[in-house]
Amino acid sequence: MAQQRTWGAKPGGGNDGGCGGNGGGSGDDGQGSCATVPKWAERKMKGPNRYTFLPWLLMGLGAFSNIIHGKTDHPVLAGAGILAFNSLYVSVVFSSFNPRRRDTRYPLYALAALTAVTFAIALGFQGEWFLFFPLLSLASGTVRPLRGRPLGVWLIALSGTAGFLSGSVDHSPSGSFGIGYATFLSGMVTATVLSLFDTIQELRTTRQELARSAVERERLRFSRDLHDLLGHTLSVVVVKAEAVRRLAPRNLDAALAQASDIEAVGRQALTEIREAVTGYREGSLSTELDRARSALEAAGIDPVVRLSGPPLPAQAEALLGWVVRESVTNTVRHSGATRCEIALHADDDRARLTITDDGRGPVGSGAGGPDGAAGTRGRSADPADPADPAGGNGRGPVGGTGLKGLAERLAAAGGTLRSGPDGRRGFRVTAELPVGAGDMADAEELTR
Repeated sequence: MAQQRTWGAKPGGGNDGGCGGNGGGSGDDGQGSCATVPKWAERKMKGPNRYTFLPWLLMGLGAFSNIIHGKTDHPVLAGAGILAFNSLYVSVVFSSFNPRRRDTRYPLYALAALTAVTFAIALGFQGEWFLFFPLLSLASGTVRPLRGRPLGVWLIALSGTAGFLSGSVDHSPSGSFGIGYATFLSGMVTATVLSLFDTIQELRTTRQELARSAVERERLRFSRDLHDLLGHTLSVVVVKAEAVRRLAPRNLDAALAQASDIEAVGRQALTEIREAVTGYREGSLSTELDRARSALEAAGIDPVVRLSGPPLPAQAEALLGWVVRESVTNTVRHSGATRCEIALHADDDRARLTITDDGRGPVGSGAGGPDGAAGTRGRSADPADPADPAGGNGRGPVGGTGLKGLAERLAAAGGTLRSGPDGRRGFRVTAELPVGAGDMADAEELTR
């Protein structure tokens, strides 16, 4: 094999600390983004409900006491007024907390009726009855369609009117100011508190969605890792087993050497799977190149490796190592090639990896799409290949999900992955990746 130089393994990886794991991820406290809130804390954070505002109706006890003690003219009419006010107040508050009605116009209509009743009983009976204005304001603060600028304008107008009417009847500036101030404060505080708890609920929902999204990303990462690990390893085992079968009748020593390689590959696969499960797997480009050489030679393909440029960061090596693994696996399984060339050129800014073989080329697939990342090699064109239900006619299912996943990984790190025919024969995979310190921050997370 032609090889100019290789690099030693570099430290990389690290605990992924995904949702539900016991690792902390980068700089986290070990709980991850899915740390749960205690049930007692959840209960305290639920916020006000529709029953929270019912005790405030006790502010009308003064008016009710006047009716009982005969201090109010037309007690029947006054009692009907209190009953109407309480009924409409409950209707406004309950509809404002009803998920089916709170965003409709019903709370506004009920509030309009409550406003009319409040002005009628306050002007008709005066005195203690002006305390119904703060209750009206409190009910206004629960109405969602009124929140924001409309609520501010409404509360200013309502508190000014309530203060003016109270002062004109009682001729008491302090009483007038008290009614006006209580009216404005009741509605404003209610709306502010409810808006705060709505925001907390939205944040809690967003946190749960982010945690769910983190779980999905971790599952996708894990499935891709297993695909790459097992696909490559099983391909090498099959190729070497075929080599043992061919060599055993005429060269027992060579067959035993291939059998020893199968054992070594199997043990290494077990180690890698354990590391993948625990999230501590490290990637090394030199290791992947050695494995690629062994797999290609066992398949009867002449490997040529050309490396130039400075050593790469560990994260860049890990990503490009996956590209080498997946591309060589496809070459061994599908290409029927006699020669495979792996060329890597790196400088201070970017690394370019090209893997070219002289096999049949893609079956049922072409170059990548507009982003240059979708093209993949199809299934084997060998009529005897059981994996090709089309019998080598090129119309069978197209594989390549591994390269598609790698294209997404490189794109997230600012790189690209292109694949397609190399002339009339053969297939080429080209990966480019930025290797600057700032550009590899996301790549580190992707390779864990």
